[in-house]
Formats: sequence, C-alpha cells, structure tokens
Amino acid sequence: MGYRPIEDYGLIGDMRTAALVGMDGSIDWLCYPRFDSPSVFGSILDDAKGGSFRVAPSCPHAARKQLYWPDTNILLTRFMSDDAVAEVTDFMPVGHGEGHGDDGNGHDPGTPSLVRMVHAIRGEMPFRLECMPAFDYARARHETRVEGASAVFEGPEFSIELAGSALLTAHDDGVAADFTLKPGETAVFILREPRGDAFGTAEATRMFEATLEYWRRWVSACAYSGRWREIVRRSALALKLLTYEPTGAIVAAPTCGLPEQLGGGRNWDYRYTWIRDAAFTVYALMRIGFTDEAGRFVNWIEQRCHETHGETPLQVVYGIDGRHDLTEIELGHLDGYRGSRPVRIGNGAAGQLQLDLYGELMDAVYIYDKHGVPISYDLWIDLARITEYVCDNWHRKDEGIWEVRSGRRHFVSSKLMCWVAIDRALRIADKRSLPADRARWIKARDDIYEDLMANGWDAGREAFAQSYGDDALDASALIMPLVGFVSPNDPRMLATIKAMLRPVEEGGLSYDSLIFRYDPSRSPDGLEGEEGAFNMCSFWMVEALALAGKSDPKLLRQARVKFEHMLANASHLGLYAEETGSRGEGLGNFPQAFTHIALIGAAVNLDRALGPG
Repeated sequence: MGYRPIEDYGLIGDMRTAALVGMDGSIDWLCYPRFDSPSVFGSILDDAKGGSFRVAPSCPHAARKQLYWPDTNILLTRFMSDDAVAEVTDFMPVGHGEGHGDDGNGHDPGTPSLVRMVHAIRGEMPFRLECMPAFDYARARHETRVEGASAVFEGPEFSIELAGSALLTAHDDGVAADFTLKPGETAVFILREPRGDAFGTAEATRMFEATLEYWRRWVSACAYSGRWREIVRRSALALKLLTYEPTGAIVAAPTCGLPEQLGGGRNWDYRYTWIRDAAFTVYALMRIGFTDEAGRFVNWIEQRCHETHGETPLQVVYGIDGRHDLTEIELGHLDGYRGSRPVRIGNGAAGQLQLDLYGELMDAVYIYDKHGVPISYDLWIDLARITEYVCDNWHRKDEGIWEVRSGRRHFVSSKLMCWVAIDRALRIADKRSLPADRARWIKARDDIYEDLMANGWDAGREAFAQSYGDDALDASALIMPLVGFVSPNDPRMLATIKAMLRPVEEGGLSYDSLIFRYDPSRSPDGLEGEEGAFNMCSFWMVEALALAGKSDPKLLRQARVKFEHMLANASHLGLYAEETGSRGEGLGNFPQAFTHIALIGAAVNLDRALGPG
C-alpha cells in the first residue's frame, strides 16, 4: 500500500499496548500484548511484509478525515464520497473488564483487545477488510484457521482471533472480507485472544460506552483551564496512553525504528522507560492535576531503587516490567520506514553513564512529595544514597542527555542536573526534617554551581556551551531557568537564548520557530546523517521566553508567536513525533512523550505569564 506520512496516524491503546491507525483505515503498527512485545502489525517499518489490518471503502477516491471523540482516545476515521458517508470507530476497550479485570470466563485479564466499528451514515458504501498479521516483527510464520466470521492466527508464542460481522476468507497470509453497509447499518470486528464465541453489535456498543466513560472521567481531573485547554488535554490523554498500567512505567513512545532522517540510520527503539523521560512526564501530569499517575511512577521508581546496578544507583532505561536487559539488535530483514535502515529493537543506551537522570528523578519526587503524597522513609534512604552518589560522581564525564555515541564529555546539562539532584534532596530533607549530611550536600551543590559557571560558560560565544572546552550550543541549556538554576532574566541566560535563536547557518540552533537540540556538524555525536528539529526543545524555548517575558513584553510576544507556530506543527489530531523536518513533516518515533510533556509546560507558563483576559 505504500508508506504514509508519520503524522498521518492516530493512536489508540489501553495502557498495555497501542496501535497506529492511518487515515486510510489501516492499522500499521501494533505490538501484542505489550508495548515492548514483538509486532503483529508492522507495515510502517516494511510495507511489503510487516503486516497490517485495513478496513476501508473499496470505492475509489473517497475523501478521508480523522478525529478523536471529544475528551477520549477513541478514534474516528470518516470516509466521504459523492454518494455516501461512513466512518470507522477504533478503540481498545478499557473500563469494563475487557483486558482490565476478571471477565468471569477465565480469560487473561491482562490481554488487550482491539475493536473496529464500521457505520454507514449516508448512502451505501462497500468496504474491504484485509487482516494480515506478521508475528515477531515479520520473522515468524503463522497458521490461519477460518471458520465463518472468525479467524484464528496461530503464531509460535501465542494466537489471536479476529471475529465480527462479515464472512472471512483466506487471503495471502491472512483473511479478507467484502461487505456493503446501507445507511444506519453497522459492522463490528474485534481482535483478541481466541475465544470462539461470536462478537456482535451489542457487545461492541457496551465496550464503546464503557471506554468512552473511562476516558471522559479520567481527563475531567485535568486542572488546567487556560487558553489552550483542549490542546493540553489532548497531550494529557496521549501521555496516559503511554503509561503501562500494570506497573505504572511510562514509555518514551509506542514505536521503534521510525527515522530521525528519511533514509538515515538514526532509528531507535523507544518502547521502554527512561528515568529521565518518565520523571518529566510525572512533573507535567502533576502540574495539571494528575497525581495518581505520579504516585504509580514513584512506586515503580522505589522498586528500581531497591535493586543493584553495578557501580550506578540506577540504570538509564528499563523495560516496562523493570527488566534490565535491553540488548540492542538490528532487524536486517525489514526495509525500514521508506528505506530507513537499520531497524533496531532494544536500546544500547541502557549501558551508558548519564548523570543528568538523577536530577530529573529527584525533581519529580520533590514535586510529588510537595504536592502529592509525602514519600516514605524507606524511599528516602534510597534517595539519600543516590544523593551521596551524585556528590561523589558529579565531576565525571558521561554520555549526556542526548545519549551520544562519540565518547564521554563534561556535558553542561549533566552538571546542571546533578546540581538539581542535590538541591531537591536538600529541599525534601528540610521540608520533612529528614536525616541528611547537609553540610556535605550543600558544599557539593555549591561546588557544582561554581564549576558550571566557570567552565560551562563560553565568554567568546556569550552562551552556555554544550560541554566544557567547546563553543557548540545545546538546547538543553534552556532547562536552566525551568529548574531554577538561573533567573529567567539572568544576562547569561538571555545571551544564550539570543545565540540559539540565530539561524543554524549563522551558528545558532533555529529554523523558523523550530529549535535543533545541537548542530552535529559542530558537535559530532558519533552517528552518521542528520536529524530534524526537536519539538521538545522548541517548546523549551517557548517556556524560557515566557518566563523571561514576565518582565519583557517583547520576549513574551515572541514566546506566544513561537508557541502558536509549534501548535501548527502538530498532526491533524494534535499529536507530535519526536522531531519536525524542514517541510513540517513528522520524524522519529510517534507520538513522543517528551514533546507532549514540554508542550504542557510551555502552555502552563505562557498562560501564567500572559495573565487573565
């Protein structure tokens, strides 16, 4: 069928796994039964053999629109021709027992299901269904058994069943069906663990109503009521979809292998939990009223703190079940999205040294302890041990926030977040009167501050550098005022912002309202090729300008214009990939948690800076 733009997909899920649904009605990505399981449908990474599940009109030239039911993660894809209008409603059931509680029939309560409801609104419309799974990233063969309106696909590790309203016939490595709907008629289909019983409209409707109620009830807790309420709510809903409900872990994205440059090799697996990303996620959700998710993640972190990781207190990235082994391998049999190879699963960053993660972690726990539920003494013992580790190791070189593969350096962002780690530990200790080696921690915190200001500031460039001894810019410096390291109006911070806002060809990091994380030509990262602008960094710039704009109306106006430009770069559903290309296209894994986290922060601070009215 060919590849569709990355941003032309909607996301559905049940907090165990998630699927990408294209505007043509094709599900081109689904890992089953968990986020980090092998794919069952993966044609987004290989349109010839990756596998897909398509339900779409068989009449040519039907126009297509896609939208979410308001305040939910239920997706509608509408098809319109001169003579007819129909729509496909896609969702993964939650809130009624299907995959989320005992159904009384002995089925695995943790096994997800996926429902597709096809409804004709005006005129008759013929539809074609094609379901062609490709188990284990298209590495494993499967057997197909068809019986009337049900088909069972038997893979090497598990089986799945497609059941519904239409008679199915064997088709290539899957099944197909042709059916026509008259106005008011509905056909329903479900992908689930094999059961053998029929699936009809009444059961589909019950699942739909329960799922609708679940999402509306959940998002109603959102405390943000500012200018961009709907956009912030959509980001919150996307972040909730990226939460693995059984453990509270949060994945960086539900996909792997989507390229940061078309045809390039920067293709990573993001279906895991980075301490850094998840901590930022908790911070963002706490800011808009979702404390339960923060508590689940803090509990997950507490379990990780009790484990051993060799010389470091924590690993950079974990599996969603807490596992440590994320061996990175290449899937050479897949062509990759539009020929972007290699496709990787696993992630080698798990073995890196990234000292900044302790700052993000401690900041998230500090916010949770302050605005959520006070942390336990047992967790404090672990946090104090981590703080001692930071005091002992902040001076070391590491791979940094961007996980470079060119060797360790003294990254400014790593020193910054080590400062944050100790500062937040001291705040927690003082607020709760907890035992701590305050004299040592205060000295280490102050030493880091002075060291960073002396070695991280490039006087010739008049900007904070990426690492000690170089003059390359790095967008992670925008975090400095966000974490309280410097005032938003500190002359050094304003000078750094000014330097970053220069176009890339003039030594800056800007392309229109987009911000690159750094310039690989000036700061080699050990990887070939280029990449798009980082959406997260663009929102960081908005937030930094908004904070500085409280005392400078010009900067505030600039922040709002850039924010509106960034909103225009969202997909038709308000979702963001990791990066944006020069034509406004989405690049990298999709949707990316970090971007939606940064959007929430920018919206909150910009709205506050603009004031009421």
